[in-house]
Amino acid sequence: MAQQLLMPKATAIWLVDNTALSFDQIAQFCKLHPLEVKAIADGEAAQGIKGLDPIATGQLSRDEIARAEGNPNYKLKISEPKVRVPESKRRGPRYTPVSKRQDRPNAILWLVRNHPELKDAQISRLVGTTKSTIEQIRDRTHWNSTNLAPMDPVTLGLCSQIDLDMEVEKAAKGRPLPTAAELGATLQPAQETEKLGFSYEREEKEKEIDADAVFAKLKSLKSSTPDDDDDDRY
Repeated sequence: MAQQLLMPKATAIWLVDNTALSFDQIAQFCKLHPLEVKAIADGEAAQGIKGLDPIATGQLSRDEIARAEGNPNYKLKISEPKVRVPESKRRGPRYTPVSKRQDRPNAILWLVRNHPELKDAQISRLVGTTKSTIEQIRDRTHWNSTNLAPMDPVTLGLCSQIDLDMEVEKAAKGRPLPTAAELGATLQPAQETEKLGFSYEREEKEKEIDADAVFAKLKSLKSSTPDDDDDDRY
């Protein structure tokens, strides 16, 4: 069983504030997206969350941090814990803190508009909501529809960028290929093009036959017309 990092976002906040690690190193260690780590550094995400010292919790050592600071390509390795914590298997909708539950409708509206390929179950996993709420927002029958504004759930802290990308990738794999009508295809079937080719060849042959007939008729008329020398005999 892979060792799990406790409170990854709080750990990322501490690493951003107290180390010289790159965003990619922190994102790799905390299982976050580099853009999410950048948003934390810019103060655009994870506001109100207190940083967690991974050294004090025994998840990192000072030597490991120093080694990573000296080499931007080095990947941080979590320290072996003294006590094993079993991996939790989450089932059902994601738990959302009470302070963020009011932001869920805005996040659902953002997902519905920007990722229509996502299924209701996927949206429910991302932001921790119910299918009935998603349907109400889709149909604009939600009690607060007039005041809703689409907002990125990653920015709101309801899900991570990695989770969102994974769900979008899953939905893209199950999406059917577009039909010819959807693509606006103008190509004709092979049978139609073959018919056109045959008719074109037939017209060309008929033109050749008509030309030969005209020339033959002209020759016959010329041969039947008396010459001027014959007229002088009489």
